[in-house]
Amino acid sequence: MNNGIAAEPCAPGVAAVVPPKETKAQRVERLKRAANPWGRLEDIRAFARAGRQSIPPEWMGAYFRWWGIYSQGDGAGVLGGKGGEGKANNYFMMRIALPNGLLRSNQLRAIADICKQHARSIADLTVRQNIQLHWLSIEAIPEAIDTLAAVGLSPKSACGDVTRNVTGCPLAGVAHDELLDASPVALAIAKELSGNSEFYNLPRKFKISVTGCPAWCSYPEINDVGLTAVERFRDSLREVGFSVRVGGGLSADPHLGVRLDAFVRYEQAVQVVRAIAEIFRDQESLRQSRDRARLKHLFTEQGWTAERFLGELNRRLGYLLDPGVPETLPQDVYRDHVGVFPQKQTGTFTVGAGVLRGRISADQMRAAADLAERHGNSELRTTNMQNLLIVNVPKAETAAVVEGLNVAGLPVTASTFWRGAIACSGTEFCKLAITETKSYTRWLVEELEERLPQFDQQMKLHVTGCPNSCGQHWIADIGLEGKKIKQGLEWVDAYYFCVGGAVGEFQAIARPIGYRCAATDVPAALERLLRQYLAGRNHNENLRSYFARFSDEELRAQLAGEIVDPVLRDLPQVLLHDRVAAGAMD
Repeated sequence: MNNGIAAEPCAPGVAAVVPPKETKAQRVERLKRAANPWGRLEDIRAFARAGRQSIPPEWMGAYFRWWGIYSQGDGAGVLGGKGGEGKANNYFMMRIALPNGLLRSNQLRAIADICKQHARSIADLTVRQNIQLHWLSIEAIPEAIDTLAAVGLSPKSACGDVTRNVTGCPLAGVAHDELLDASPVALAIAKELSGNSEFYNLPRKFKISVTGCPAWCSYPEINDVGLTAVERFRDSLREVGFSVRVGGGLSADPHLGVRLDAFVRYEQAVQVVRAIAEIFRDQESLRQSRDRARLKHLFTEQGWTAERFLGELNRRLGYLLDPGVPETLPQDVYRDHVGVFPQKQTGTFTVGAGVLRGRISADQMRAAADLAERHGNSELRTTNMQNLLIVNVPKAETAAVVEGLNVAGLPVTASTFWRGAIACSGTEFCKLAITETKSYTRWLVEELEERLPQFDQQMKLHVTGCPNSCGQHWIADIGLEGKKIKQGLEWVDAYYFCVGGAVGEFQAIARPIGYRCAATDVPAALERLLRQYLAGRNHNENLRSYFARFSDEELRAQLAGEIVDPVLRDLPQVLLHDRVAAGAMD
């Protein structure tokens, strides 16, 4: 501290004491202790009035995220910057939280209006059922926040060290096979935790999934907390509650959630999730390193067990949860919800549109909103496979909805490659990405449709632009992880192959098989692999089972067309950065 007294020079031969450099984790923790960004909306309005140059570093590097806002990458990705993060341009990305993916036509139209006016008419549906806008100037952000608030939406809590968008089955309340409609629980949890000043300062992001469907289409296995509906019978009375998993997550060190021996009653669900959030919040040991700060690291790094976690949870609750009951794990289920499906309400249907790689325009959003109003009851849903549904459509109106969506470029009937493709933001907008993903995924799908028109297997093909796995490549049939390789004097986009990922009964992290090739060579490699699958599969054998029959060496040969030596997943040392420490995109 400067107290006006000049510092005495060091004695000859005595080295000055240099204070240790503040780490990334220490800086973020210091900033979080200093201010709750949710209480600083007026700061954002002031920045909009004064211009981008007025924004201080603590907002650019941290506080904006609590409002669902990231500075937008300049298109070069992580390799265009330093310290594990690329350079930003003058624009921002905004993620809009949609708990359980629930959406009404007036809300979608409001998002489309913001998109059209301020975001160059493009948006993305994310793998957590959010809608993400790009190209926002700082001057446009307060207007966007106010427009969203007017229709009951907010970007608050969509990013940052907080509870992220609470996901759930997109068909909650309408699926004919659901054990219960869990969307009221998802909404109540979001209300309890999101924007709550008691939970603005978590060690890292906190992801929750609540589903009442038997297919677990919201992937509870990869969430920090996953509630899945189960039923039990006592004195011949049926009761539906939840199983609970904790500590799931992907990123560069994937870990599937640990099931606790507990039955959570419906009325206990919000309190249980709040108590788990408190456990997470209070773990000071998770605040020492940004890349070891998720709930899963209690299990992977600190030796916690399911028994220890449940004991701490019961202590926080002040009572013992009932023991768990047997649950039925879903088999290989491909629930993209694309198509026309009957609902449990007699005479009503859901119409699901395939939104390739999640990219959607303002005009397409408006078209979907109009169709939901004209032919349904104005309700829509987003999915974690980046698709869009219109629900509660009378049977007589389904054909008109299908036609309208097709005309808008949102097909209800699409190829397996189109339906199964997932892509993260990539270098187009993300400062952490290594490769471009959105346009690349569209090109890849078109190539595969042309090369393999006869392919009949449902396949999840996930493209992620870096090891952080925002494209969830660890749970895909085929996951492509963005890399760089050198061709001549140039570094070009490349992808590393992982195969056999799954959730449910056959849950498994995809196998890194030691094969990497330039992005332009991926279609040919996939064609070789999938043709061999079609020719050599056993009766009704799916891709997961087929991959399990072969060694890494054999699968590399199928991809390459010859026997090749394995390569490491990691980039050459000259290109390595502390990517995770900078924070994954989703």
